[in-house]
Amino acid sequence: MQAESALVLASGNKGKLKEFDSLLSPLGFDVRLQADFDVAEVEETGLTFVENALLKARQASRISGLPALADDSGLEVDALDGAPGIYSARFAGEPKSDARNNEALLKALSDVPEGQRSGRYWCVLVYLRHADDPVPLIVQRSWEGEILAHPRGEGGFGYDPLFWLPEQAMSVAELSAESKNRLSHRGRALQALVEMLKVAHG
Repeated sequence: MQAESALVLASGNKGKLKEFDSLLSPLGFDVRLQADFDVAEVEETGLTFVENALLKARQASRISGLPALADDSGLEVDALDGAPGIYSARFAGEPKSDARNNEALLKALSDVPEGQRSGRYWCVLVYLRHADDPVPLIVQRSWEGEILAHPRGEGGFGYDPLFWLPEQAMSVAELSAESKNRLSHRGRALQALVEMLKVAHG
């Protein structure tokens, strides 16, 4: 891969940029936020993570003229029939707020006892070589856990303080950045995408 291969991340989330950059920069990618190219957030009208990721990637690639990487991710809670799902970032309405989303999730689960709060993070990654790429690379991975009754930890973003990992005996917000990159839905999806890119680029 070339020393500096520019790639636009179809997101305005600096937390995601940090995660993606830490995993992709060693491979020679210069990951840039879409805001660097005046790309506005696209209206996420899809009904699945895949559809929304494709919408975001195509717009970012079309406006920037660069290959684009889009991530659509969210939390699926079994006791809530899969909610918040594709609405995870706006679960508490506009404007988007991690704190308010976490409060809304706790309220929705207030009558659900511990041991019945299973759920999982989902991440879908879409990589487009150009805006009209007919064969985008698509990867999806999940991360199993449970929803806590009270937040724990100061790291991460989104629902991380409420997402408990029984095997680690801690919340995602208590993990080190290195551990999160290795274990998370996004980290594992990105590793899988990297392998696909290696094959695609010979």
